[in-house]
This record gives sequence, structure tokens and C-alpha cells, in this order.
Amino acid sequence: MVIFPQLRLRRLRRTETIRRMIQETRVEAGDLVYPLFVQEGKGVKQEIPSMPGIYRFSPDQLSAEVEEIAGLNIPGVILFGIPEQKDEVASMAYHPEGVIQQAIKSIKKTVPDLLVLTDVCLCEYTSHGHCGVVSNGDVDNDQTLPLLAKTALSHAEAGADIVAPSDMMDGRVKIIRETLDKASYQQIPILAYSAKYASAFYGPFREAAESAPQFGDRRSYQMDPSNVREALREVEEDIAEGADMVMVKPALPYLDVISRVRTIFNHPLAAYNVSGEYAMVKAAAQQGWLDEKRTVIEILTAIKRAGADIIITYHAKDFIRWSASV
Repeated sequence: MVIFPQLRLRRLRRTETIRRMIQETRVEAGDLVYPLFVQEGKGVKQEIPSMPGIYRFSPDQLSAEVEEIAGLNIPGVILFGIPEQKDEVASMAYHPEGVIQQAIKSIKKTVPDLLVLTDVCLCEYTSHGHCGVVSNGDVDNDQTLPLLAKTALSHAEAGADIVAPSDMMDGRVKIIRETLDKASYQQIPILAYSAKYASAFYGPFREAAESAPQFGDRRSYQMDPSNVREALREVEEDIAEGADMVMVKPALPYLDVISRVRTIFNHPLAAYNVSGEYAMVKAAAQQGWLDEKRTVIEILTAIKRAGADIIITYHAKDFIRWSASV
């Protein structure tokens, strides 16, 4: 074995050109998906206080935004809706003229080739803020499933390219797959939020989407942050039920989970770099405590290095601009 002084690993770190030549992990535009919040109404473009640079848009204000996203070669967006009306059965989640259904049509009219992913969940649409039908003070798994399937189908009918159930109900992938297939949408893939943890990092999102639960919490259906083996069971179950892609959410506190899923399963793997992760970087950068550009590049590289094929991130537009300037 060659040892120092003949072996000098620093030789390959000497210049930026050499470092880039031997770089093992690269994050590219094609790896990224950009989240969009869509609010019912007209003429709305409203910045979210806890997420500087991220906005709520009404469907009629999406055109310029999605043209910019497509112009940066970001291949897709994922949509989250904020309806004007909420009820106990999330009626506006699957209404044919709901806010997400309108948004899909608007985006496809403006940039037909941009991939439109849709979050399939009920929390933004229920009066109580939980991800399913509440019965006797608890979220009823089996009563929720048909509503999730109706929501996914309504998104497909509106023109969505990929549906992404995030509710964490048991059996949701199976019923969504069966419903889509029965309606002749066999071509629509399912990206399952398979390992979605009950995380403290969702706070800014819940402000943005007005989806905080009105009572209790979501720990009875989202995953315990302590568990990894359970995450692998969730992924295995979703794949067996027909998921085409799987996801780990959040990303940064669960890089080990991403790595384990990547090692064990061959399915395309997404990771969600969530709102709290974004907000922390923005807050620290505004205080001058972090170099935002270097921090974001390091974070997204770590997520890719852990094994993610797809990174859903609010940093996507900034990352592409910074990468282009290197």
C-alpha cells in the first residue's frame, strides 16, 4: 500500500478545475422539483413571511412563475392548494373546479411540457386540519381512502402528470392505483410519501398552506422520528400496492433513512427538503451567520449523495441560478 509522502490525496484538491473533474456527486436541474402554493381567488401573489422568496399564487397569476421555472430547466413543480371553503369531508380537494384543478389547467396551458405533480392530501381542505375524515375524535383511515382516491382522480382528469399521496393512511396507494386504472389513467405514476415523519420542520408550510390541525397532532398517522425499520416497512408496502416512486420527508434529519431506502429498494427515490429546513437557512443567511449559496449547495449535495434521485426543494430556482454562475 502506498503511503505518505508518495500518496498525497491533496493533489486532487489543488484547483477548482481538478476538484470539479473528480466530483463524485452532482446536483443538476433535472433532479429538482419546485413546490408551489396556489390560493383560491384572483390577482394573488403574496409572500409567505416565514419563507422569504416563496409566494402564494392564485391560478391566474401562475403563468409568469411557471415560465420562469421552465426557463431554468427545472422539470417539474408540485402543487399545494389553499381553498376558500373547508369542511369536514374536504369537498374542495376533489371538486372539478377546485383550486388545484384550476392551477393544473393553467400551468398546462402555459407550459405544456412542465411536469405537474400534485400533493394528494386532505389537510388543506378539512375544517379541522387533519389529513383524513375525523370520527370519534380520531382520523378514520378507511373512511379517508375513497376521498383520497377521488382527489387523485380529479387531479388526473385536470391534467396532472404525477399524483403524490402524502396523507400516510394505510392502503392509500392501492385504492388510488385501482381508481386511476379503472378510469383509464393507467399512465399516471404515483409518487408515494412513503416515509413521512411527524416532524417539527413543517411549521412554515402549515402557515403557508393554512393546514395546521385544530386539535391534537398527526403522530397517530405520520411516522415516529425515532424509527428506521418502520420506514422500510412503509416503503415496502407502498411498492407492493403499486407506487412507482417513493419519498422520504423531511430530508436533512433523515439522510440515514434516504440511504437505507436507496440501498434496499430499486425504485426512484425522492426526498423533500422541507419548509423548516428552508426557513432556517434563510433566517441564518439574513443574520449573516451563514453563506446562503454555499450552504444550499452543500445541503442539496448531501441529499443527493445520500441516495435521492429527486429533490423537492424551495431552493431550486436559486440553486440553478448559482450553479449557472460558477
